[in-house]
Amino acid sequence: MPGLARSPKPRPYGQAKIKQSVSRWPYNNIPLDTFCAQVKEIGIQSVELVGPGDWDTLQKHNLHCAMVNGAEIGLTKGFNDPQFHDQLEENYKKMIPQVADAGFTNLICFSGNRNGMEDEEGLQNCVDGLERILPVAEKHSVTICMELLNSKVNHPGYMCDHTDWGTTLCDELGSDNFKLLYDIYHMQIMEGDVIRTIRNNHSYFAHYHTGGVPGRNEIDESQELNYPAIMNAIAETGFRGWVGQEFIPSRGNPMNSLREAYQICNI
Repeated sequence: MPGLARSPKPRPYGQAKIKQSVSRWPYNNIPLDTFCAQVKEIGIQSVELVGPGDWDTLQKHNLHCAMVNGAEIGLTKGFNDPQFHDQLEENYKKMIPQVADAGFTNLICFSGNRNGMEDEEGLQNCVDGLERILPVAEKHSVTICMELLNSKVNHPGYMCDHTDWGTTLCDELGSDNFKLLYDIYHMQIMEGDVIRTIRNNHSYFAHYHTGGVPGRNEIDESQELNYPAIMNAIAETGFRGWVGQEFIPSRGNPMNSLREAYQICNI
């Protein structure tokens, strides 16, 4: 039986087709200053899902923040529920100029949970709520990114759980400053067919996240996704944004796992 084909030798940073970032939260037990130094040594150029209180530390290490957080209320309380619109408007209108002033461009948001709501109603509610902040995002050249999450395993009831729902929302809003965060782990669970989905819908995607399926752990051969092939598919679309490593390390040395993931995606 023929052996598995080996991935090509990773390219040095600067020649790579994919710019890599890493989400902060799976490494919260490592002090941020230490983490930033280790991330930079690996070759990763961004630490994401951090708010203004951590930007000075990123700047110290000359690191970007490819996806900012801190304006959202939470995963379950989002733009699909009008009772949160006033608070969300206040939060995002305050945060968007800060993001721009720091030199960042992407700010995360969430749909919220269904709580018995039909998808069509939730979509219209999202349109109504997001239209209140998009003029500010457009003024400051900040992209509001709604994350696609699975409702099957990790986030029961989450509304933006299929690519088609998210792309419909993008079409309804009709703004280049609203796009989707395509989480490969979550959408493999909900839909599969990842590479075809990326090829057909890449214009809607401002950012990507990684994670091994099943388990959301390392992205190596212990799980079912072929990440070098996925990274090549992303690169072939002409994507110039960032791919964020967001798996949960499950082995003894989390930074070794991150280094391996960087090499896997460093096509």
